[in-house]
Amino acid sequence: MNKRTVIPALVVLAAAVLFPAASALAQTPKLAVINSQLAFQNSAEGKRAATQFQAREDKIKSDLARLDNEIRGLESRLTTQRMTLSNEALLQLQGDIERKTTDRKRTEEDAARDMQQLQMNLIQKIRNEMITIINQLAAERGYDIVLDVAASGIVYHSQPIDITDEIVRRYDASKASGAPAKK
Repeated sequence: MNKRTVIPALVVLAAAVLFPAASALAQTPKLAVINSQLAFQNSAEGKRAATQFQAREDKIKSDLARLDNEIRGLESRLTTQRMTLSNEALLQLQGDIERKTTDRKRTEEDAARDMQQLQMNLIQKIRNEMITIINQLAAERGYDIVLDVAASGIVYHSQPIDITDEIVRRYDASKASGAPAKK
């Protein structure tokens, strides 16, 4: 064989090998989107978590209001009885006000920290369970990418690629059946 027939044969062979690979690489990835905030809010477990969070917040507000009333009562007593109290009683009452004020501040700080921890734990638990279901659905439908609209900055997407409602339906079903989602 001479060089003139070998080179075109190699070009044809290379094209036959490379074009199918190039066309496979050129395929558009199949993608879906989910709105994790909406999924959390619309799921039965998310609604339960929100109710639990609200109940805890209401109790904290009630406790803080009780402490505020106690402080106001002590301050009112101090104001009205300032002239009639002995120095010892006056110092005792001022000390009580300072202790109650400090207790209230600590209670508020501790509650804020506890609420933040509770919120993070509830969201993380539900998120991890939903990710398992998202992975299952992605495998079933052949999605290459699933983007979170709430976290990604997506401005527009067509409705057919939104799997939020399907994820909520499957997540609620997994919770209702009592069977944990498979990892």
